[in-house]
Amino acid sequence: MTTHCTGRGLLKLVSEFVASTVFARRIRSLGKLTEDAILKSELEIVPYDPQWPSAFEAEAVRLRNTLGALALRIDHNGSTSIPGLAAKAIVDIQISVALLQPIAAYSAPLQAIGYVHLPDPDDSFCPFFHRPSQWPHTHHVHVVKMGGAEERRTLAFRDYLREHGEVAREYEQLKRDLAREFAPSDRESREAYARAKTAFIERIVAIALRGGYPREFP
Repeated sequence: MTTHCTGRGLLKLVSEFVASTVFARRIRSLGKLTEDAILKSELEIVPYDPQWPSAFEAEAVRLRNTLGALALRIDHNGSTSIPGLAAKAIVDIQISVALLQPIAAYSAPLQAIGYVHLPDPDDSFCPFFHRPSQWPHTHHVHVVKMGGAEERRTLAFRDYLREHGEVAREYEQLKRDLAREFAPSDRESREAYARAKTAFIERIVAIALRGGYPREFP
C-alpha cells in the first residue's frame, strides 16, 4: 500500500507506495534494470510476513540513532504495517519532522546509512527515500511535517485498516484483482491500476478521518 504521500495528487500514503510519480521515481533510481522488470515487481504481492513489524522496529532504531532530535516520531505505515495483509515486501516508514526544508538537514544523515533521495515535486509535502540504491528495495522512508495533513491521512488509513479487518481484506482483494487485470508493461494499464487504488484509498481515508482516526491525534 504505499498508502501514502508519494502518490501524485493523493497521499503517497498510500503509499508503499501507487501513482505514476511513484513508478517514475523508482525507475529513475534503477539504472541497471529495465522499466518492465521494475513495473512487474510493483504489482507483485506476497503473503503477510509476521517478521515485518520487527523489521520495522530494527530499522526505526537505526533511524532514531541517525536522525536524533530531527525525527519527532517514526511510524510503520503502508501495507506491511497491517497485520495479516498481503503486500509488496517493502517496509514503509513515515518520519515526522518539524520542518521539511531544508531537505539536506535529514537527507544527509539518511544517505549516510544507505538511503537514496530523488528530487521530485512531491518533496514539497513528502520527500521520499529508499534503500538500497538498487532494486529490489527493502525499505521506503516518507518524510512528512509533524501535525500536517499528510501525517494524519497516512496514519488514519493505517489505523482504520488495522481495526477493520473486512476493509483490509477488501483492499487486499482489490490489489490482487488489479494485479491480474492490468499489464504492468503497459502505461495505460498502469495508470488505470493507480486510479483504482487511489479511489479506494481516498474513500477509506475520508471515512477514517470522519470517524476520528488516527485515534492518538486530538
